[in-house]
Amino acid sequence: MIKIFINGQSGKMGSSIADIATEQGDLNLIQDGHIKNADVLIDFSRPSSTLKILEDCLKLNIPMVIGTTGFNKAELSAIEEASKKIPILLAFNMSKGIFIIKKSIQDFLKSNSNKLKCTIEEVHHTEKVDSPSGTAIELKNVIEKADIAKNISSLNIESKRVQGVFGIHKVIFSSDSDYIEFKHEALSRKVFAEGAIEISKLISSKSPKMYELEDFFNAE
Repeated sequence: MIKIFINGQSGKMGSSIADIATEQGDLNLIQDGHIKNADVLIDFSRPSSTLKILEDCLKLNIPMVIGTTGFNKAELSAIEEASKKIPILLAFNMSKGIFIIKKSIQDFLKSNSNKLKCTIEEVHHTEKVDSPSGTAIELKNVIEKADIAKNISSLNIESKRVQGVFGIHKVIFSSDSDYIEFKHEALSRKVFAEGAIEISKLISSKSPKMYELEDFFNAE
């Protein structure tokens, strides 16, 4: 039975993960004060909290699944350095839907020969602190890869905050003759929680490295 510790369990994402973990018979949810007993740590908190508990995970050799957003360059560097000693998955959206969209966009751009404008539209709830979202930035990074972005003439991110929206991401490619849209909408936090738990079951047996979603979802 895999033992997981949730950093940020009192938050909305943390609570959702805890609910699912409690329902599953192959997981044991470790309570505060007993992190040393965990096989893996799932982090959905704040950057300052993530960096603090990262030190504990390094001392205790505990793998991390990080879904927290809003890191600065120095904080990301610290996480990257830690991944040399413990396995870490850092992803701003752990739903399989977003993973599939990324792959679909890559395949589309590899076959595209037309000049296109690109707009990434992201909508989240009004309590979301970072803007643009981490997922929108990840999508932008996918598109900007030099080997597939040669025909993209412009790339912009548009962010909106609307009450009660869990997460909507659209990637739109357009020209005078074409309009291509890729869209993912999260209907609840459960989709992110399920992805985090699925990854946590796999990362506990991995060697130290900074992992990406495809290291887990492609394995299926």
